[in-house]
Amino acid sequence: MEPFNIHILGCGSALPTLKHAASSQVVEIRGKFFMIDCGEGTQTQLRRSHVGFMKIQAVFISHLHGDHCFGLIGLISTFGMLGRIAPLHVYAPAALKPLLDDQLKLFCNRLSYDVVFHAVDTSKHKAVYEDGSLTVETLPLAHRVPCAGYLFRERPTLPHIRRDMIDCFNIPVSQINNIKMGADWTTADGTVIPNSRLTLPADAPRSYAYCCDTRYMPDLYQLVEGVNLLYHDSTYDSSCADRAKIYYHSTSQQAAKVAQDAHVGKLLLGHFSARYDNEETILKEARAVFSNSVLASEGKVVGVE
Repeated sequence: MEPFNIHILGCGSALPTLKHAASSQVVEIRGKFFMIDCGEGTQTQLRRSHVGFMKIQAVFISHLHGDHCFGLIGLISTFGMLGRIAPLHVYAPAALKPLLDDQLKLFCNRLSYDVVFHAVDTSKHKAVYEDGSLTVETLPLAHRVPCAGYLFRERPTLPHIRRDMIDCFNIPVSQINNIKMGADWTTADGTVIPNSRLTLPADAPRSYAYCCDTRYMPDLYQLVEGVNLLYHDSTYDSSCADRAKIYYHSTSQQAAKVAQDAHVGKLLLGHFSARYDNEETILKEARAVFSNSVLASEGKVVGVE
């Protein structure tokens, strides 16, 4: 299977610390690279990740809080200094566009590439990006400002043709795609070899949901049902449940409840409050509800399986 990895650049909350950077991730899927959120310090974290700057083809911004977007104009500027020529697509709430336009005029008025802005309606669940191998859908979230998560889904692929069958029946390369599409094979003596004997099932499409920042949403599980990997706001442990409600964040128990209800494969906890010296309590409480829970950390690469 082709790589489908999540590179964690930052998983802290609003207050930067020496332990955690502001929110940012890179989604590596089938040879394409997409950034989700771009908090302050993202460029340094991107350097440490060894993901090439020029590989990033789009940036998805969840909402207009600084710890999720203050790094964007700096990243755009650096792309220009590195000689980028490919367009950079930015998906974000509509309110970012006039601010970004002003920053581009002031700081980046001689870019060698185009910045293409796509306004995201944070109130709707819809596809905002599609190509031949994947789709990206928005996930309406409940935060203090308009906010959307993003759901990355692989498109279904064709079955695998068995190499031993190609050799056994001398199947020409020109016919491989036809067989993957369902055709049988007829040998020179007229024997029909059924497609089921020639192929193996296609790999199951994989999916990743990014849900940060948000209050606990009892119905969110319906939108992320069955995803292989869920990243969910886990700013606090249960002792701060009242604070989570006030500031429109979630506890790790609440994140785990979403994962449990949605029957996801794995839960990735993140967006940790600076009040914690470590996140062991956050992890312990999540695992009590959903055992396959893990902590995000800067530099971590999590495979979507």
